[in-house]
Amino acid sequence: MAHLVTLATCSLNQWALDFVGNRKRIIESIKRAKAAGASLRVGSELEVTGYGCLDHFLEGDVFLHSWESLAEVIDHPDCQDIVLDVGMPVRHKNVRYNCRVICYNRKIVLIRPKMWLANDGNYREMRYFTPWMRQGHVEDYYLESIVGTITGQSKVPFGDGIISTKDTCFACETCEELFTPAAPHGPMGLDGVEIFTNSSGSHFELRKLKTRLDLIIEATKKSGGIYLYSNQKGCDGDRLFYDGSSMIICNGKILACGSQFSLSDVEVVTATIDIEDVRTFRSSPSRGMQSQQAPKYPRIELDVRLSKRAEERESETEGASEPIDLEYHTPEEEIALGGACWLWDYLRRSHAAGFFIPLSGGIDSCATSVIVFSMCRLVVAAIHDGNEQVINDAKQVVGKADDPEWIPRAPEEFARAIFCTAYMGSSNSSFDTRKRAKDLAQAIGAYHVNIDIDTITTAIVKVFYGWSNWMPKFKSSGGGVAENLALQNIQARTRMILAYLWAQLLPTFRRRKGGGSLLVLGSANVDEALRGYLTKYDCSSADINPIGGISKTDLKAYIAWAQSNFDLPILESFLTATPTAELEPITSSYVQSDEADMGITYAELSEFGRSRKNDKLGPWGAYCKLLSTWGKPEPQAGEGGAGGRGLSPRQIADKTKLFFTKYAINRHKMTVLTPSLHMEQYSPDDNRFDLRPFLYPTFEWAYRKIDRDVERREQLGRDPMKIDLAEKSVHDGGEGVD
Repeated sequence: MAHLVTLATCSLNQWALDFVGNRKRIIESIKRAKAAGASLRVGSELEVTGYGCLDHFLEGDVFLHSWESLAEVIDHPDCQDIVLDVGMPVRHKNVRYNCRVICYNRKIVLIRPKMWLANDGNYREMRYFTPWMRQGHVEDYYLESIVGTITGQSKVPFGDGIISTKDTCFACETCEELFTPAAPHGPMGLDGVEIFTNSSGSHFELRKLKTRLDLIIEATKKSGGIYLYSNQKGCDGDRLFYDGSSMIICNGKILACGSQFSLSDVEVVTATIDIEDVRTFRSSPSRGMQSQQAPKYPRIELDVRLSKRAEERESETEGASEPIDLEYHTPEEEIALGGACWLWDYLRRSHAAGFFIPLSGGIDSCATSVIVFSMCRLVVAAIHDGNEQVINDAKQVVGKADDPEWIPRAPEEFARAIFCTAYMGSSNSSFDTRKRAKDLAQAIGAYHVNIDIDTITTAIVKVFYGWSNWMPKFKSSGGGVAENLALQNIQARTRMILAYLWAQLLPTFRRRKGGGSLLVLGSANVDEALRGYLTKYDCSSADINPIGGISKTDLKAYIAWAQSNFDLPILESFLTATPTAELEPITSSYVQSDEADMGITYAELSEFGRSRKNDKLGPWGAYCKLLSTWGKPEPQAGEGGAGGRGLSPRQIADKTKLFFTKYAINRHKMTVLTPSLHMEQYSPDDNRFDLRPFLYPTFEWAYRKIDRDVERREQLGRDPMKIDLAEKSVHDGGEGVD
């Protein structure tokens, strides 16, 4: 006989410390889960507070307000007759824990603390919480009176237990625990747990989703079970975007999955599963023998059935959900949608009047602008679909909150209301970049202005001349390196000052009701930040930057994708243009080029970025790795496989030393880098993802080691046998310790 159970998981767009809004979204998700017939609803990690509270988790108020919020949830009439798995921080015996609170009909069944905390990359959970290190141990938690008066309980179970209902058994694991080598779902499954809930705060990165989902699927592919994965969605107050994709899996097959990118604040995913399918899947004798030796967990009994009896089903034909196939977004789609959703959350929650960007005519500010246009497309589509939350938020942004008739007909119309672009030209600017900026603004509907900065930069130089009686010159006019750089930086920093002036005054100038100000957008990509190819306090200094975590290579691919998918033919001219800062005079023999200025290509910067961050290599390690990739011969026509670049050891050494030297000199710029949407694993973001010194010594030790290796290889010549011996000597440490 089938034991059909309908289960619900959800993705909520929670906001750190928004106890009122978070509670409303939790209750709304419960109502929707009940309407779908679910008997168990699972929410995301720390959903009561929002995941990104950071050091606020050290405050007693956060724990108090969490209990006050939970009290209102469990006492709400729409939150009865369904088992709830809610995430919140809990303080037990003066120790802070990241917990799941299991509730049913105004009773707390179990508080389950997280055992393995995320503590690398963007995560610092051990700064705020302590892991529960007692596997299979449950003890008493003395309940706060604010909740105890509702539940009639003075103490409840706290610890690593599992819950037995009348018809099945379920248990929790939280986010990071799933990805550990000895994940809790393994021994729990052997002890009879059939339903696993996983509440997560997993952030978005380009190309990350499939890796994450493969690990989730693997949790039940080997040993069976039903897995409910709930992930937060949206921007909850910082650099991260949480990309939802909550799902329900049974025996390694996906039955339901939510969206990765959506403007809906509440999304509930449900599926109906036959519990007998799990029992059949687990029928092998070897599993039975391992089950007898597995650790036993304390069981908390809950007097409820999760599955429906035959007479309770709506129809005789009601059956289990069928498996589905997932389609993954391309990286270009992830940039368009992830960046758009993050920008929308930031805009509506900051109560700003829109965005402002200095539009240079180059591909970086172009890419940022096209992401804003992508946001406008999503917003208008949601408005036309009748999303009341988006409609209200859009009216508030444009200053039309009291106009019931206002509805934008097209993305360009919405962009005209909330997006302002400015070309800040100088005598060093070209006609081509000026025209590209104007044409792009017109194509996406932005309000565009032209500003001449020469009068300001000339006045600044005259102030210096009045003091020094010395007029600095550009390199092309005979000036030195310091003069050339100073004159470039004056232009760059002037643009930042003007950007904020226009951003503050444009809404009032355009007679927006209530005035307001615009958020200034930055447009420095991750490779330029890594290399330090930006002026401190120039247009890279802004309020937020949606492309600061994206490589130049990915940005160009995104623009090529948007050209056809957004019907923007103007983007072709950005793709074919040579990247240039246009801060030096253009002459008949010289036009400034980004890659020439940097001495390294954007593709090479990405490679060094991955070596430094992902592979955790210093100068010597990066050099050794590149010998085996860049040092390979270039592939010949018709040859398959991955070839190299045919670079000599000296060329590789020179590029390695150049990169690490420039990286070290410019690392201080990362301390004032504009907050950027995190998208790339090798981001140099100094805030909490990539913690490094910002005053470096020279890498003299490593550089001398590289130089000796180059000299050795050059002395050995091209003899393959000698080269092989040299390789072995290097990697075996045969050259001795420096």
